[in-house]
Amino acid sequence: MTDGDTNLPTIERKLGLQIWGIENMKMVPVPEKAYGTFFEGDCYIVLHIKRTSRGSAVDLHYWIGKDSSQDEQGAAALYVTQLDNALRGNPVQHREVQGHESETFQSYFRNGIIYKKGGVASGFKHVETNMYNIKRLLHVKGKKHVSATEVALSWDSFNKGDVFLLDLGKVLIQWNGPSCSIAEKSRGLALARSIRDSERGGRAQIGIIDNEKDSPDLMQIMKMVLGERRGELRDAIPDAKADELQKANVRLYHVYEKDNDLVVQEIATRPLTQDLLQHEDCYILDQGGFKIYVWRGKASSVEEKKAAFTRAVGFIQAKGYPSSTNIEVINDGAESAMFKQLFQRWTEKDETQGLGKVYTTGKIAKVEQVKFDTTQLHARPELAAEQRMVDDASGEIEVWRIEDLQMQPVNPKTYGQFYGGDCYLVLYTYLRSGRPHYVLYMWQGRHASVDEITACALNAIELDKKHGDEAVQVRVTMGKEPTHFLAIFKGKLIIYEGGTSRAQKSMPEPAIRLFQVRGTDEMNTKATEVPARASSLNSNDVFLLTTSQVCYLWCGKGCSGDEREMAKMVADIVSKRDKHTILEGQEPAEFWEALGGKAPYASEKRFQEQVTHYQPRLFECSNQTGRFIMTEVVGFCQEDLDEDDVMLLDTWEEIFLWVGKASNTYERNEAVASAKEYLKTHPAGRDLATPIILVKQGYEPLNFTGWFNAWDPYKWSDGKSYEEMKNSLGDVSAISEIKVDLNNISLNKRTLSMTSLSGSSMASASPEYKSHFNHSDSNSYGNSSNYNSNSSPSLVPNGEGIYSREVLMNKTVDELPEGVDPTKKEYYLSDADFHDIFGKSKDEFYQMPKWKQQNEKKQCGLF
Repeated sequence: MTDGDTNLPTIERKLGLQIWGIENMKMVPVPEKAYGTFFEGDCYIVLHIKRTSRGSAVDLHYWIGKDSSQDEQGAAALYVTQLDNALRGNPVQHREVQGHESETFQSYFRNGIIYKKGGVASGFKHVETNMYNIKRLLHVKGKKHVSATEVALSWDSFNKGDVFLLDLGKVLIQWNGPSCSIAEKSRGLALARSIRDSERGGRAQIGIIDNEKDSPDLMQIMKMVLGERRGELRDAIPDAKADELQKANVRLYHVYEKDNDLVVQEIATRPLTQDLLQHEDCYILDQGGFKIYVWRGKASSVEEKKAAFTRAVGFIQAKGYPSSTNIEVINDGAESAMFKQLFQRWTEKDETQGLGKVYTTGKIAKVEQVKFDTTQLHARPELAAEQRMVDDASGEIEVWRIEDLQMQPVNPKTYGQFYGGDCYLVLYTYLRSGRPHYVLYMWQGRHASVDEITACALNAIELDKKHGDEAVQVRVTMGKEPTHFLAIFKGKLIIYEGGTSRAQKSMPEPAIRLFQVRGTDEMNTKATEVPARASSLNSNDVFLLTTSQVCYLWCGKGCSGDEREMAKMVADIVSKRDKHTILEGQEPAEFWEALGGKAPYASEKRFQEQVTHYQPRLFECSNQTGRFIMTEVVGFCQEDLDEDDVMLLDTWEEIFLWVGKASNTYERNEAVASAKEYLKTHPAGRDLATPIILVKQGYEPLNFTGWFNAWDPYKWSDGKSYEEMKNSLGDVSAISEIKVDLNNISLNKRTLSMTSLSGSSMASASPEYKSHFNHSDSNSYGNSSNYNSNSSPSLVPNGEGIYSREVLMNKTVDELPEGVDPTKKEYYLSDADFHDIFGKSKDEFYQMPKWKQQNEKKQCGLF
């Protein structure tokens, strides 16, 4: 698309990423292989389009380098406005400042962002593949979203808590600070490999220093470049991150014109509601100075819309916030998921599906029950997630009550009956792939003591241990029972408001009780005790009124036949008296008498609950600094679940806590407290009784995995740990010597023996590139004739061993060129063709499990 009134280049409306730099005030496309590298003296425009359930989401960013000129910044902002018009006001616009980028921006560069000194004007050009005349030091920060800043080649640049990458062209040395976590080391290694593969065409070697004493030769190279180190290294520098209390401090400002002046007036604080936003005006939403949103109403004036960015920058200055504060400009109707979740409730036009269930006082919120085929759950995990079902609820259950702080088995005849004065443990066991899986529910009564609630949690830990620490633990607050919990009791779930089910009951049961029954089948029915008075009734449900003589089934006008049938089944459990069915409007006088007299109740016609589909969000949790910090992972996938972390997945109706195998005891013990803190400080004012589900790595249920695209159940057995990745960098004994040429000085006039580099050694290039070295780079790398390991193809005699895709794809053994190994056809593709066909680098491809590699090769005609 082009815009006649502007200097815009042609913009392709294609999925994925497009990046332009500002050169001489013009937008100039950045080559794809340089995506993720930004010059500090420049400004860039980044366009990202992704497919969503509602069509496509368009994000438009302008990135400001710390040394860029005001003119370039102005040009970038102007181009963004023009692009917004050309894209018909659909994009969400973001202002990004170097080092303070939004989670959305960072999510585009999974291997990390590299900041380079200089800019286009200073004669620096983007790195071309196979450029070796490089000497730079990169300071790598972050566990989830990594950024690498070029810093001075000096020991003064180092600190104990981060990863540093000394890049010498043909050799990359990763130095890991003694306080680094495994996640930081892994992300640093991913970045080093990305530089090796994308910038050096795989022809570079990576050495890792985890402990300086174990890597004397690598340390010698570092000292040659940086000089001798004097004095102590600096301590780790903590990341400056906003805590959850700061993010919860949301304020909404109305921006409007009055007598030719622009007025900014505060109108609301948390929790915000959608009806505060009027289509005729613009608004500023300040999230505690952590982020500033500008919302532009459909009917606001063109001048108001154009001034949005300027207005937000002015607002930042007026509030005294740092100039790096992130700004997001949003158009009415094209709001981002992050913006919508700051509101208590958000509904889309013509949409009836929802963002959490909001029961409005005085109205009847009727939830239409969706019938689904439980046999589809395993085939379609996303259905399990949407329906919040672990399985078809056909497993075994055991129930215990907490009594004198100990577990007492409950009589199976009364399974499904829960009293508000008690706490219960419910163990659900089901078979999957022929082996047992466990879900452990901790049900907390509204009137249970603090001691009982604590004892319930402690007994749950013991019960979990007995089952090999494999159980999924679900904290259930009375009245907020998850769907699967209802299903396992087969329509017989009854929640009594008070009292206890213990043998020595302290109080007699009330003579008159009223139960509200909701549900259409055995999978979704629940009876809840409500105050026995007329105002508790509503026309959409069936109610059971039990007295000492009779049990009334009161059927509201809006209830269905299925609901009446389920209520009859529950009636047989709550009362042994005669059952009388009465229809709304035909009640006998005794009915009203038992309820203490007739009174108004909710009797409006049935309406469909209308709330928006919520986009699940994944966070890394940490409260080790004494403040509760969460780092969001945008566009998350299974790879983002780090083994040494506790992660929080928010699906609005449920909160999942995923506990990695290597996470520390402190974080594991604090996980549930973190989730409660998250709910308490959420800007939208969340329901504190939202179920919290504890999931262990390797034992994830379907209703968790269904939120992830293409979940790989074998990942934890096949996925490589940091140590394995480090070791897989190459066969150390394969290289007999290495020469590193630093300013034409050979290190002490001697070669480095690779076999002497113990532990974290100088490692070779990735196996898939090994055959290249024999032809093109054997002089620089020393003798590499031993490179032929079992996993790499036999060396190809003709030329570079690279063939065009036409020669290799969909060919029989006889049709292949001489010397090509038919089981490894993909080895012979060029890097560019490989990436084009598989959508990933060779390095990423060979990290995958073998069966996955074979599947992809079959699909691409290379098997």
